[in-house]
Amino acid sequence: MKAFFKNFAVFIAIFLVLALLFSLSSANKTKIEKIGLQKLVSQINSGEVASIEVQKNNLNIKLTNNNQEQAIKESTESLSTLLKNFGVAEDKLAKVEINVKDESGSDVWLNVILPLALPILLIGAFIFFMMRSVQGANNKAMMFGQTTAKDATREGKVKTKFADVAGAKEAKEELAEVVEFLREPQKFTDLGAKIPRGVLLLGKPGVGKTLLARAVAGEANVPFFSISGSEFVEMFVGVGASRVRDLFKKAKKNAPCIVFIDEIDAVGRRRGAGMGGSHDEREQTLNQILVEMDGFETNAGIILMAATNRPDVLDPALLRPGRFDRQIVIDIPDIADREAILNIHAKDKPLAKDANLRRIAERTPGFSGADLANVLNEGAILAARYNRKEILMTDLYSAIEKVMLGPEKKSRIITDKEKKITAYHEAGHAIVANFLPHTDPVHKVSIIARGQAGGYTLKMPIEDRHMHSREEFIEEIAVLLGGYLAEKEVFGEVTTGATSDLRQATQVARLLITDFGMSDNLGPRTFGEREELIFLGREIHEQRDYSEKTAEKIDAEMSTFIDKGMALANKVLKDKREQLEKVAQVLLEKETIERDEFDALLKVETATA
Repeated sequence: MKAFFKNFAVFIAIFLVLALLFSLSSANKTKIEKIGLQKLVSQINSGEVASIEVQKNNLNIKLTNNNQEQAIKESTESLSTLLKNFGVAEDKLAKVEINVKDESGSDVWLNVILPLALPILLIGAFIFFMMRSVQGANNKAMMFGQTTAKDATREGKVKTKFADVAGAKEAKEELAEVVEFLREPQKFTDLGAKIPRGVLLLGKPGVGKTLLARAVAGEANVPFFSISGSEFVEMFVGVGASRVRDLFKKAKKNAPCIVFIDEIDAVGRRRGAGMGGSHDEREQTLNQILVEMDGFETNAGIILMAATNRPDVLDPALLRPGRFDRQIVIDIPDIADREAILNIHAKDKPLAKDANLRRIAERTPGFSGADLANVLNEGAILAARYNRKEILMTDLYSAIEKVMLGPEKKSRIITDKEKKITAYHEAGHAIVANFLPHTDPVHKVSIIARGQAGGYTLKMPIEDRHMHSREEFIEEIAVLLGGYLAEKEVFGEVTTGATSDLRQATQVARLLITDFGMSDNLGPRTFGEREELIFLGREIHEQRDYSEKTAEKIDAEMSTFIDKGMALANKVLKDKREQLEKVAQVLLEKETIERDEFDALLKVETATA
């Protein structure tokens, strides 16, 4: 359709140009006055005619005053005979210069052939353009079922190696076997070993699943066909399955090679979950993928790689041995991996001498590789905004907070009372977090609004931890309630600013009981099973495997945990009321307190001091 409109526009442009040329030529011709033979004879006798040009039956007359006229004679008589018959004096005729001009080939083209041929040519050009557009549409229709995957290695798009991927040591070790098989398949087949037909990369968004797949292609130096799961799905049933067949046909021609399907959950979701039944387009596409994977030969040299962050929704048939035999989980990077990732992304960025990427790694627990790259990018943008030539440590700290919470809202206008409430609220979080033994150190306290938060208290762990005790969770509830209780202690009432804290505290208390089995009264068991239902949209459904009486016990136990956290926070705030006032006053004055200043202000280094 786009080509049709383009061709039609070209045709109209040509037509308008030709019409303009003809109009100009016709306009020039209308300026010459046409006269009769009687007037010509009169002008010759009066000596007004300077010259006459004879061109077949046309007489182009030039007067002595340089004006031009035109007349037409009979074709059967010559000009001299005609003038003598009209009684022109010979002496007057002798003063007139008479030229006879033969008709040239160009005149024949312009006057005879072109007026006839031009409409035919324009109609022919219009038909040609229309046929060309229709033919292009037909070609696209014939290619509708073909895959759009291209060999990224041949196009020079894959330059990534394992050395360019920081962290994920175990994942790289697993994938190194895939590379070795593609390079030396005989080494494995001689021992009767079968290389996995499919490798599924699992992990949260941004941990580097696609990057690792590209690194495998770069290391193996084999064709790498990459396609997204959504590219299989079209509005016409059967197109996705056709594209799957074409993709694997192309892969077999280029073996050994890698076929990579990104976001495979777009077509690999559990069958029977939608409204379309077995005729649903996604299910047809998934069925074809299952058939193609199961039809591989042992030494075909084709490895299917896929990535997803939703393994829970994949069809079980995809995950069985013989299809995706190997499932590689890529975790969120730990502190050492975060530092290595930051070093890779900082290679092309001019960091100041005081920039310590180790400190940035300590301050970014839970960040993925994409988040860390974004932190450095935001830091560079912030430095450029202030016309600096280097990226300072303060730029990186601000970038972390921007990625976590959003941009600062310095323009937000709040009353003095709201500012004071916010200061005591954030000071309450910070004081409780600082004086409890199992909480993370406070890195920053601010009453400058970011995102949806009116203020914030940043707590960061010194080291990565993967297991947590009940005491740690209860103290976390105490920290969350610290701002709520500080408002109540100082002002005698609470505001809506604690809404998010109360919601998070409730969620932690529920997880303690329903997921972690940390309730003494209810025992070591879980309550409820959550599953995702896909029916007219996404819906999380919880299947209750407990009675109403147990539900009442869960509610009561949640209140018990929240009460324990509240008691802890209350005790700290009453015992450290002087420190609470001190931190709140500094916040009202400076709006932000960094870790070093916070520790110096309280004259403590650890919670046990």
